[in-house]
Amino acid sequence: MYLAILSATFTVYTADGWSQTTTGMANSSRTFSDVRNVILSAHKNTGAQDKVGFYDTWAENYEQDVALLDYRAPLLAAECVSSFFRGDREKAAVLDVACGTGLVSAHLKKMGFRHFVGIDGSLKMLELAKKTGLYQQLTLCLLGQEEIPVKSETYDIVIIVGALSVGQVPLTVIRELWDATKPGGYVCMTTRGNTDNQEYKAELEQMIRALEEEQKWSRVTVVEVEEWEKAVSEQDSKYIPGAIYLYQKGFKCSP
Repeated sequence: MYLAILSATFTVYTADGWSQTTTGMANSSRTFSDVRNVILSAHKNTGAQDKVGFYDTWAENYEQDVALLDYRAPLLAAECVSSFFRGDREKAAVLDVACGTGLVSAHLKKMGFRHFVGIDGSLKMLELAKKTGLYQQLTLCLLGQEEIPVKSETYDIVIIVGALSVGQVPLTVIRELWDATKPGGYVCMTTRGNTDNQEYKAELEQMIRALEEEQKWSRVTVVEVEEWEKAVSEQDSKYIPGAIYLYQKGFKCSP
C-alpha cells in the first residue's frame, strides 16, 4: 500500500478578521464501502458545529473518497460556467463558496480562469485548499450562521457546488450569492436529486424562481444530470441524479 502524507502550515482569515494558523496532513487508499459509511454517518450530525466537525475529520480523505464516489459535480459545474462565460477569463473574479479542497476552482483554472477567492466552514478543508496555490484569499465562514464576508457586487462568477442539500447549507444563502455577484455576472448552483433531497431541491427551485420574478437574475441554463455520483443510500440505486443552475444577474436590479 502506498501512503502519501502531505503537511502544511498557513494562515486562514476568519470572517471577523482574526487569523488562525494550522497544520495538516492527507492520506491514503480507500474503498467505496469506506466512503459509503462516511457519508451515511454525516446524516447523524444535525447541528452546524457537528457538520463542521464532520468535514474537518473527513478532509484528509475527501479527494480520494469523492473520486471513489465518481463525484462529477465539480467538473460539470465548471464546464457549464465555461460554456456561457463571454468575458475576459484571466481577469474574471471567481468566488468559490463552500470551496472544500478546491476541486471546482482547479477545473476552472484549466479552463482559463485565474482569480479565485474561497470560502468554507471547515478549517481543515481550507488547509488543503491553500496547498493547491489556486486562491488569492481563503476565508473561514459557516454558511447560514454567518453572512458571506464579501463586498456586494464584487465577483464576475459566484459558484457553489455540493453544499446546497438537505442538512447542509440553508437556502437563505441564495440571496447572499446574488448580492456578491456583479451586475451581468453569473451565479452557478448545484444540488442533488436523490430521494432524501427532493424536498430541498423543490424549495431551492422555488427560491430561484422567486428571484427571477423579482428580476434579480435571469435563467441561462438548467442542466439535469442523470449520473451525478454513486448512490450510497438503499433508497437509491447505482447513481443519483443532480442539477446545475446557471443564472445571470441583471444589470439593473431591484433593491
